[in-house]
Amino acid sequence: MYGLWKPRVLGAWRVPAAGPVILAVNHSHNIDGPMLMGTAPRPVHFLIKKEAFVGPLGPFLEGIGQLKVDRESADRTAITEALGVLERGGVLGIFPEGTRGEGDFASLRAGLAYFAVRSGAPIVPVAVLGSAEHRGRLVRGLPPLRSRVDVVFGDAFEAGDGSGRRTRKALDEATVRIQQRLGAHLADAKRLTGR
Repeated sequence: MYGLWKPRVLGAWRVPAAGPVILAVNHSHNIDGPMLMGTAPRPVHFLIKKEAFVGPLGPFLEGIGQLKVDRESADRTAITEALGVLERGGVLGIFPEGTRGEGDFASLRAGLAYFAVRSGAPIVPVAVLGSAEHRGRLVRGLPPLRSRVDVVFGDAFEAGDGSGRRTRKALDEATVRIQQRLGAHLADAKRLTGR
């Protein structure tokens, strides 16, 4: 990432140095995941759509610890593997919107709340800014080479309400709390970076 673009990483110290943690990342461009993997202070295991695991990219993604997920159903294998990452004290990366979009955390799926409440792992919001602002001249689908991309880490927070409940209502309430925190972090990151 540092060879192709100019990542500016802010607040990486906010990621706990040890123990389970979930990085909740906005997603407006295909390079957001690789950018975070290349700049995060700890190795990140992302839940990635199974369609990306084709050709030589499949063994590469599996080799670097990425998790294949079927987004069309409740993929129990992916859920078990993701919880395993957290149980072993690892870092799980999630795009809480489920797919690439505006990157504004406007529509969150319940998966992030489930993993956070079930594992008890804190969530660190991450804003990747600048990846979708301009198109490159050499490769139209990528940001211009050597352009600046900001990766801003926020303060860790707990998603649950402290009761330990895992009911549908508790997950819905956690999702609302998460959305508020992620939205506030994104607004702060935009002010901080001037984007």
